[in-house]
Amino acid sequence: QVQLVESGGGLVQAGGSLRLSCAASGLTFSRYAMGWFRQAPGKAREFVAHITQSGNSIYSEDFVKGRFTISRDNAKNTVYLQMNSLTPEDTAVYYCAATAGLYYSRSLPTGAYDYWGQGTQVTVSS
Repeated sequence: QVQLVESGGGLVQAGGSLRLSCAASGLTFSRYAMGWFRQAPGKAREFVAHITQSGNSIYSEDFVKGRFTISRDNAKNTVYLQMNSLTPEDTAVYYCAATAGLYYSRSLPTGAYDYWGQGTQVTVSS
């Protein structure tokens, strides 16, 4: 079965960096676009970034532009989220997701994705 396993979360001070990874198995990774979402306590899950199947196109929400970068390594079946200049407002559970669809935009809804990981906690202290 399909599994997406996130790692790399943790506690970091404001201004610090983290690199999240999401390892995929049970699917042909290169045929799936990948996304990162986050969910803070009491809030809805929100789109962070999306990368197409080839990795040639990426889309990020305004609030992370210039700070977060999504990338993928199809040889390793892994997608990454490099997060720099973190603020307490970035505190959330971060989820990776996979979609077989062809999407070329940001702000994608959760329903656009077929598979989800269990999430990894990111906590940014002030």
